[in-house]
Amino acid sequence: MRNFIHTSQPQRVVFGAGTLAHLAREIDALGARRALVLCTPEQRAQAQRVADMLGAQAAGIFDRAVMHVPIETAREARETARRLNADCAVAIGGGSTTGLGKAIALDSGLPILAIPTTYAGSEMTPIYGLTEGGLKKTGKDARVLPRTVIYDPELSRSLPVGLSVTSGINAIAHAAEGLYAQDSNPVMDLMAEEGIAALARALPAIRRSPDDIDARSDALYGAWLCGSVLGNVGMALHHKLCHTLGGSFNLPHAEVHTVVLPHAISYNAQAAPRAMQRIARALGCEDAALGLFELARANGAPTSLREIGMPGAELDRAADIAAANPYWNPRPIERDAIRALLQRAFDGDPPQ
Repeated sequence: MRNFIHTSQPQRVVFGAGTLAHLAREIDALGARRALVLCTPEQRAQAQRVADMLGAQAAGIFDRAVMHVPIETAREARETARRLNADCAVAIGGGSTTGLGKAIALDSGLPILAIPTTYAGSEMTPIYGLTEGGLKKTGKDARVLPRTVIYDPELSRSLPVGLSVTSGINAIAHAAEGLYAQDSNPVMDLMAEEGIAALARALPAIRRSPDDIDARSDALYGAWLCGSVLGNVGMALHHKLCHTLGGSFNLPHAEVHTVVLPHAISYNAQAAPRAMQRIARALGCEDAALGLFELARANGAPTSLREIGMPGAELDRAADIAAANPYWNPRPIERDAIRALLQRAFDGDPPQ
């Protein structure tokens, strides 16, 4: 057994179909009285339902959460929370909404209660991201970790199949990189493999039957585990590439993770053979990178950067940005190799 350090995150998780009904109780448990409900413009109806449930406990709704958390949006939300005298934030939605809640908490210390409706996993991490001047910067701070998370699979039944698949593969990326993280440990390894396996069986089932509550529950369970891994260990090449492509070129978050993941895993395969074995075992395949590529392709997800809007003329600049300030990675970051990786991802070729 290798030596390791594991720090548990101080969070409360309420899991199960229908658990949204306990929202008011959970806000009371936080010692809060006025909740600002956060959402994207598209999820205004869900946010209104939450506000209606809370009644006098709802301070208002801020419905302008967007991808990659532009600093201007974060400042506007912080000011809204201050003006309405909110003493907590309820973030209902995916990573964009949770990210906005984190931006508020980073500045004010306001506690967050997250209600995930996708499989992004951001709700389980103390990691935040803000985009300013075309560059996405990330950091870790205990203040941004949601205090309570309500996982109600009923709320994800309406998540479109395509987004369910890409969001699920986004979650798998957290666990896959956690398996070769510099500060990985046996506890996180178990959670990572179990999380990947849960999502690998859930996503095809959701594609066959989007209303399958058991599959939706498996997917949320997997997202919880994978997000927990990301919250406890460091990120590597895959996340650096996705932060670069998303923050600098405004590409859709989950789709970028879906396209890039097989290629980043392939890049690191020889440097992290034990991690590759665990990923392949969880997927039920022989080769981790090809298994991830096939999981996306077979379930209708995008497999090329071209089809999600990446300009081919910007691949050189993307490689330069990714190589300039790299995260720790088991294989050294080589600019030319990263450029070749991006070309394969752009073209939609299988990973080498």
